[in-house]
Parts: sequence; C-alpha cells; structure tokens
Amino acid sequence: RMQTIADPTGRNVLGTFSNCAGGITPWNSYLSSEENFHNNFLGVLPNGHPEAESYARYGLPGRRYVWGRFDKRFDIGAEPNEPNRFGWVVEIDPSDPNAMPKKRTALGRFKHEGAEHAIAPDGRVVIYMADDEAFQHVYKFVTADRFDANNLRANANLLDEGTLFVARFDSDGKVSWLPLIHGTGPLTPENGFVSQADVLIDARRAGSLLGATPMDRPEDVEPNPHTGRVYVMLTNNAARPAERVDAANPRADNKFGHIIEIVEPGGDYTALQSRWEILIRCGDPAQPEFGAMWNPATSSDGWFGSPDNCAIDPSGRLWISTDGNGATGGNDGLWAVETEGRMRGKSKAFFRTPIGAELCGPCFSGDGRTLFLAVQHPGDAPGSTFENPATRWPDFDPAMPPRPSVLAIRRRDGGIIGS
Repeated sequence: RMQTIADPTGRNVLGTFSNCAGGITPWNSYLSSEENFHNNFLGVLPNGHPEAESYARYGLPGRRYVWGRFDKRFDIGAEPNEPNRFGWVVEIDPSDPNAMPKKRTALGRFKHEGAEHAIAPDGRVVIYMADDEAFQHVYKFVTADRFDANNLRANANLLDEGTLFVARFDSDGKVSWLPLIHGTGPLTPENGFVSQADVLIDARRAGSLLGATPMDRPEDVEPNPHTGRVYVMLTNNAARPAERVDAANPRADNKFGHIIEIVEPGGDYTALQSRWEILIRCGDPAQPEFGAMWNPATSSDGWFGSPDNCAIDPSGRLWISTDGNGATGGNDGLWAVETEGRMRGKSKAFFRTPIGAELCGPCFSGDGRTLFLAVQHPGDAPGSTFENPATRWPDFDPAMPPRPSVLAIRRRDGGIIGS
C-alpha cells in the first residue's frame, strides 16, 4: 500500500508537504506533522479499487491544488498508492544537515495537528496528537523503550516502536485510551486490517471501530510537565447537530470551540484510564445563547473563540493562539489562561494579529524571557486584494505586500513574560 512506480520498495518517500504544528523531542529532534495532505491530489481511482473506502474517509482527492495535471504522481488514477505516503509525523534532526528526515509511521496516519511529548515516570516517551478535522479523534503514542538522557543519540529511533492509542471520552468524566493494535477487537482481517500496517494507514477508521469519541475538530494537544495534565484544543464544529451532542462535545453548531483538560493519574502519561473535564467553553460570555463558560473574572477583552495552538510557559501557565476568532468579531491572537486555583478559567488577552491573519506556533524560550509567535496569511480578509491589501504587515511599506512572519517578543525590562 506504500509502493509506487517511483518507489517499488515503498520505503523512500519523496518529500513532505502540508506540514502543520509539531513538537521538539527530548533528544532535540523536530517533529513536523503532515496535515491536509488530501488537497494535493487529483484524479479518480479505478472502479473497485481497494483504496476507495480509505480514501473516502480521508477526503481524497481534495482537488485544491492541480499538481496532478503536471505530475502523475499526484493523480490517484495513475498512482493510487501515493496518498498513503502522506499524513504522517516526520522526524527531522536540525543539528545534522546530512540526516535523512524519517516518517514515523508507528504514530499513525491522519491529518496531524501537533506532536508534543511528555516523559512518563517510568522513562517512556508519550507523544500527544490530534486529527484536525470535525468529528475526528485524539491520540497518544507510548514508546516501547525508555528515554536515555545520558546518551541522546541512543534515542534516534525511539519513535519506531510503541503503541498508538485513541481516546474515548466517557460521560462519567473518564478517558479510556484504546490501543490500535492489529487483532484487537474489530481490527481484524474480516474488517480489512490484514496487518498492523493497515491499522496505521487507516488510523481514522480503526479509531472509529474501537469506539473513539468524534471530537469538535481537535487541534493542538499539549501536556503540562508541571502538573501532569494535558490540554486539548477543540477549534469549532458548526456541523455538529443536536442529536450528536455528547458530554465532551456539549454544543450543537459549535462555532467557537472549547478546551478539554485531561488529568493523567499521578502524572503517569502512559495510563490507560484518565479523567477529563471542560476547562473553557469559548465564545462571548455576555451572550447566554452561546453557552460560553469562563472564570467570572475574565474581562470583555479576555474571551476568545476557535482555540488552535497552545503552549505551556516555564511557570506552567497555558497560552492559547486562535484560528477563526473572526467569528466573534475580533482578530485572532494569543491569550493567557489560568488553570489552577480560584482564577482557573480566567483568560487575558496578550497579542492580536493584523487583520486577516492567523496566529500559530507560540513557543517560549527556556528562561521564559522570549516568546516566539508566527503570523500566517496577514491580509486574508474580505475585499482584500494584492493591489490593495487590508494590511501591509510587517513592513507597512506601500511597495511591499503583506507577508507572514515570525516574531520574538521580549519585555523592555528583560523580565519573564507573563510574570
């Protein structure tokens, strides 16, 4: 299912694309997540082709880009296996320009958003991930071997062996992590899973058959190393009807999204049973029909909608960037959210993007004195054109178009951000 004309072995994929949020491993490699890979393909599968059901589940072909008109590799009629080579987490070693990037297929194939790690008490590494589409799932991967802090090179292939789990959020506040292992429950040849390879390639279908909870577009999933808790960003899902509302996705026509907190017992990220609760239901708290839920101390500037990426600062505070906050009438931006004590659920605005932009990739330096942010597609707003854009960020030069950019934000006094 990975073999193509260009690569009869199915082992040497040409490149990576549609990369979204990722993470940094404890051994200092970078994980980049392939997200909306379906958009890069055109064509029609031959009648009765065995990939038809799988491709329907992934929205293939997406037909957003027309590469397939110029390169048959991206025409599923000519190369029906090519899409199976995308939708993975890619590990890159930025310290070695000669190192080959590797797709870590053991982490499963879906429209990845994020790949953030935690180290369990027993030394195993856990990678949290989400499938960024409405009614898709939340996952974690637990390595088979333990992290070796004394020999970072010994961890080079740690992500090749382990167990992938998918989350079921029960109405009693429990999370059950269900193993995606060939032969477990319905993951059998009778259901089209001949081997573990089939389970990983069709992780979406495998998760659904196991009974994983279809979520309101899960995006970044971030463990907090200070507390043993994990935060799931659920951006929005206006397609959820009232009859499909559940405890973990409590609003129909969910335009504004919400955030779930998972409590791993005793900080054991490998646990098979966890607890969950909703930290925030996004939207305007002054409009009761939206069902928003914030700490009452949140001001009229503090609330937001469509949480996307997140970060934990060195003090343990949660920071959230948005993609789609325009539905609330405001620009996207970054907010700091308290998760402990009497201020739990209180949000404060920190940064707003220029008009039409999405904010992503919040990341703190180890000392908490520098905050990196990425501004995507500024000026992408109704009525904005190349000749007359809604903004000319970041140059503000009439001769320059708006450009995406990466910012490094520091306090004038050199202090810790957010203190």
